[in-house]
Amino acid sequence: MNKKRVVYTDPMWAVTEDGRLDNGRAASEQEILGPGIEIDLGLYEDGAFVKDGQRFLDHLKGADAVVIYRAVVTPEMVEAVKPTCKVVARQGVGFDNLNAPLLREHGLFGLNVPDYCVDEASTHAVTLALSLERHLCVQNDRLKDGTWNIFEGGYPRRLNDLTAGIVGFGRIGRAVARKLQAFYGTVIAYDPYIHGDQMRGYGVGKQDSLGGLLTESDLVMLHSELNEETKFLINRQSITAMRSDAFLVNGARGNLVEPEAVLQALSTDAIGGYASDVFTPEDPNEHPVNKQILAFDNVIVTSHRAFLSAPAEVSQRRRVAEEVARILNDGQPPLFGRLA
Repeated sequence: MNKKRVVYTDPMWAVTEDGRLDNGRAASEQEILGPGIEIDLGLYEDGAFVKDGQRFLDHLKGADAVVIYRAVVTPEMVEAVKPTCKVVARQGVGFDNLNAPLLREHGLFGLNVPDYCVDEASTHAVTLALSLERHLCVQNDRLKDGTWNIFEGGYPRRLNDLTAGIVGFGRIGRAVARKLQAFYGTVIAYDPYIHGDQMRGYGVGKQDSLGGLLTESDLVMLHSELNEETKFLINRQSITAMRSDAFLVNGARGNLVEPEAVLQALSTDAIGGYASDVFTPEDPNEHPVNKQILAFDNVIVTSHRAFLSAPAEVSQRRRVAEEVARILNDGQPPLFGRLA
């Protein structure tokens, strides 16, 4: 009897510190999936995973399940994996690259892991905000360069007097609200799909419009999912509603923010500062506008690592493997994170 085959397209956790792909790092996945399933860790060449093109598609053919990380589900991918594939799973919270409607159309299960890193992601986002508020990165850089000056970066604000606004009140947005309440005098949120009663249960005031939230907030935190409705939610028009000393923090998805809008706002002192863990493309140095944004002292950036902790990574990997095993070995639909 032929073994079933699970292709992990771009498992960064399987890459060693010296840049090699180590099949032995999939031991926990193999234990969960069992001896009847073969694990294929994808195409890894010249320090990077091959995530598109004909060779990538050919490699997927015959897979019974596909597990993606940053790879994007396309019509060509779906055609390549039919008719053997039963499920495409994403190792992560976001699902904008999973293309759930396309998977649903072709009768494939699609799933993500929506809640494995709520604590990590919310803590990271709040840390970015507080680092902006206290000018920590400017102080750190100047002092390490030999300048001892308590006023480098300017005067921080008294947070008790300020309003923090959250765009998107899902799992992470709610966790962010709880943590912000320890610092800010008022916390409000905008999410057209969450009733104000639920927000009040978290001690958060509902704002009925994005423009209203941007106008009212001294700090704006982005925690919305990315879709056609929310792409460039912060753009050259909407950003003008922000206060000139307000901070903008993006802890969700790069394309929630139009880079040109942020660059213009920073260049004209129309906002007080910007922090982001996410960009499109991933490395802001590869985008001409995002690269200019990095040069500002009142900008703090990290490398899409808000989700990261050792326990979170273990949980995410095990849960994906458990769902794939449930589908391939038991013929049952996924229990958690099912999108299609």
